[in-house]
Amino acid sequence: MLFALPALNDNYIWLYQRENLPLIIVDLPETDKLFTWLDVNHSPIEALLLTHEHDDHTQGVEAFKLRYPNVPIYGSQECASKGATQIVNEGEIITPNYHIQVIPTGGHTAQHISFVVDNHLFCGDALFSAGCGRVFTGDYEQMFEGLSRLKTLPDDTIVCPAHEYTLGNLAFAETVITDKSAVKNHRTLVARLRAEGKPSLPTTLELEKLINPFLQAKTPEVFTALRKAKDQF
Repeated sequence: MLFALPALNDNYIWLYQRENLPLIIVDLPETDKLFTWLDVNHSPIEALLLTHEHDDHTQGVEAFKLRYPNVPIYGSQECASKGATQIVNEGEIITPNYHIQVIPTGGHTAQHISFVVDNHLFCGDALFSAGCGRVFTGDYEQMFEGLSRLKTLPDDTIVCPAHEYTLGNLAFAETVITDKSAVKNHRTLVARLRAEGKPSLPTTLELEKLINPFLQAKTPEVFTALRKAKDQF
């Protein structure tokens, strides 16, 4: 089961579980909708994963810990002050039921990390559909290197970003990508999904390589120019 639970204005709380196994939760901007979902579905929880320290990904952690004090909360060092109980910056997390790959994807924040669980990539604000996060650290090379790591994952990787930014990102992508056909086709699909109140996510790495200009950037310099152009778009 993979489910994007809408939160705040445009965030998603990602919920993932293999059949008959406990749930993994990724990022926690709020708890009201999550607790309502859990009350209905009665799923045990294996772990909460935090991609980075920003409040719109962590401000529900305190309330979560009060209700589920025994659930481990994984995050990088920057998330220690936000309630992470298990600090991981890279490598692998082994829980009773899951092996979770941890990939450094800094740049949006210095210690942003992404998680891969059963071919599902939970990338927070590092990678969006047709876009990527703002480089708040100013370290564009770090951001480029993180995205380059994500590009090495299999093409059929299911990509689960933390925000519903796809339409805006596609509008920018159409101005900079040479082969615009895939971008235009996907923009039509996403517009229909959003009009129906459905998420545009998840996406796949294979599709993102066609529609995402930041994954197509071959050098840090090209990436930096694109990201700065998007900041002004």
